[in-house]
Amino acid sequence: MRQLSFIVAACFTTLMSILLLTSAQAQKSNASRRIIVDINGKGDFKSVQGAINSLADSSNVPRTIFIRKGIYNEKIYIQKHNIILAGEDREGTIITQAIARDEWRCLHNDDWGVATLNIDGNDITLQNLTITNSYGFKLSKDVLISCPLDTVTRQKTITKSGHQMAMRTMNATRLKAINCHFSAFGGDTVSPWNVENGLFYFKDCIMEGGVDFYCPRGWAYAENCRFISHSGSAAIWHDGSKFEDSKTVLMGCSFEGFDGFNLGRYHRDAQFYLINCTFAANMSDKNIYRVATSNTIQWGDRIYYFNCHKTGGDYAWHRDNLKTAAGSPGAKQINARWVFKEKWNPLQ
Repeated sequence: MRQLSFIVAACFTTLMSILLLTSAQAQKSNASRRIIVDINGKGDFKSVQGAINSLADSSNVPRTIFIRKGIYNEKIYIQKHNIILAGEDREGTIITQAIARDEWRCLHNDDWGVATLNIDGNDITLQNLTITNSYGFKLSKDVLISCPLDTVTRQKTITKSGHQMAMRTMNATRLKAINCHFSAFGGDTVSPWNVENGLFYFKDCIMEGGVDFYCPRGWAYAENCRFISHSGSAAIWHDGSKFEDSKTVLMGCSFEGFDGFNLGRYHRDAQFYLINCTFAANMSDKNIYRVATSNTIQWGDRIYYFNCHKTGGDYAWHRDNLKTAAGSPGAKQINARWVFKEKWNPLQ
């Protein structure tokens, strides 16, 4: 009996090992196979959302959805983890919707669904895509709409320059965007929001919009990105109010826009580092500024520059002051790994 029990146990262990190995191999095989989206029907799916819906909620390895060139008129929801959305060509692979946040919030109690790309999954990578909220580009004049959730007038005026999000994250973290174009006319175009755990990485991207059109919370790193202001009182914004170490770093980025555009602002605790950045000649002579606020600012003004220059001559306020930052970092120290520390290495 003892020998039989030993044989049964050994067989069970072997069977479980085979099943686990088979499961792991299957998962790896499924992950390594690209799902192809082709709007003309020559792939696995014609819609991006259809491809996302086909995946399991999570995976130990990334799942790649390859999107061929075309204009995809879709609102995308991602609530799954470890997904790569890779376009065939940045300017040719376009995901677009027309959404006014103010209008959306007249019928909904939160922002889930307010953007062209809505993300509530972790470990999401975007590559070679244009993601557009076209509402402000199309609107010719203000419109007055019924607004049931407005408790005062039950109406709201929707403007060309109001909030229009191309991308809005909820609780997502470890988001990467490489060689992407995020486009809107109004504010909050790129809204990666997670003040407690948000880790966001952008490289070689174009971002354009209105007020606060790049507005990360938590830790964010943008390298070699181009920022274009269409309207509004500031281009960039940050919320680092949860932890003193939270920061937004802009490395080798360029800024341009309408005559007199402002660089940035904040109304919660924030920490800005601009390294090797360039500013258009028509940028206003105004530093990143604190908006009048009832919020408690715990850690003071933390705005740091190194080797930033404006066409036509520099302003005094963006002279080098990096050594005044906590720890007196050198410019060569500052990179993505410095920002995220042991929390995440987006370059892996």
